[in-house]
Amino acid sequence: MKVLVYSTRPYDRAALEQANNGVHNLEFVESGLDARTARLAEGFDAVCLFVNDIASAPILHELNTLGVRLIVQRATGYNNIDLDALATTRMTAMRVGYYSPFAVAEHAVALLQTLNRKTHRAYNRTREHNFLLDGLVGSDLNGKTVGIVGTGKIGYVFARIMHGFGCRLLAYDSAENPKCIELGIRYVPLAQLAAESDVISLHLPLFPTTVHLVNAELLALMKPGVMLINTSRGKLIDTNALVEALKADRIGGVGLDVYEVEENLFFRDLSQRTVLDDLFVRLASFSNVLITAHQAFLTHEALSQIATTTIHNLTDFAAGRNNENVIKG
Repeated sequence: MKVLVYSTRPYDRAALEQANNGVHNLEFVESGLDARTARLAEGFDAVCLFVNDIASAPILHELNTLGVRLIVQRATGYNNIDLDALATTRMTAMRVGYYSPFAVAEHAVALLQTLNRKTHRAYNRTREHNFLLDGLVGSDLNGKTVGIVGTGKIGYVFARIMHGFGCRLLAYDSAENPKCIELGIRYVPLAQLAAESDVISLHLPLFPTTVHLVNAELLALMKPGVMLINTSRGKLIDTNALVEALKADRIGGVGLDVYEVEENLFFRDLSQRTVLDDLFVRLASFSNVLITAHQAFLTHEALSQIATTTIHNLTDFAAGRNNENVIKG
């Protein structure tokens, strides 16, 4: 198949080319998919997208008109694809149903421990030969209550790690994971989890029902000094409400690998430009907020699995085979 790969970075290309091994004709562009770049797909059988590519109704209809038959999403989430619009086209969409949950869960722990033990601040101090320890006091995680919102594959791995630290574990999810129950996790209502947890980590997909799950009301229920971690999707958190809670000094620390309006920021070098997103600039100005640019998935193992599954999806579609990665509306 002839495939146009949008939003390509060097690590994407290396992993996809190795997994492809010459089977499909892959062409790579750094540009993301949007209204301006959809026309680049003319003459291609398939397009390969990443999380911030825009597959809205007008763009999907344009791709369909151009002859694209398949959309392969090289990610697990697919909230960027308008499934209602997709159903009115001749196109099929497929995703990566599973890749290393350890990558994301371990990054969540890295954010948590960096905030807790203030290692980022200590690193900057010692580079300037300031060896004072003032302001670097952290807390033992042992014995703390950790609330896990979403207990799928990633949430479960995160729970195992926190269990190893000796934490008391609470969880909230629409469906209970038997493996989590075996681990000793107690499922509770979201309000109770917010009120009792010293640490809250989000591991939910983004659906209409989970947009702004963390809002002003839920933030008001959280324990003073709580640490909030999000490695899932930015829109799970109402960022305006989060900023207000930070200004009120209710939140002990926030670790984010995602941001509510990250499409115009992440996966780009803006170091020589002025960032015009005032909300992001305000959020990043807090000393107890740590932001990484959607890199939780970025391990060799995860990239390899994502690429292998993406090529497998292309091959199955070309052979007329459906598999479990077909996205259904």
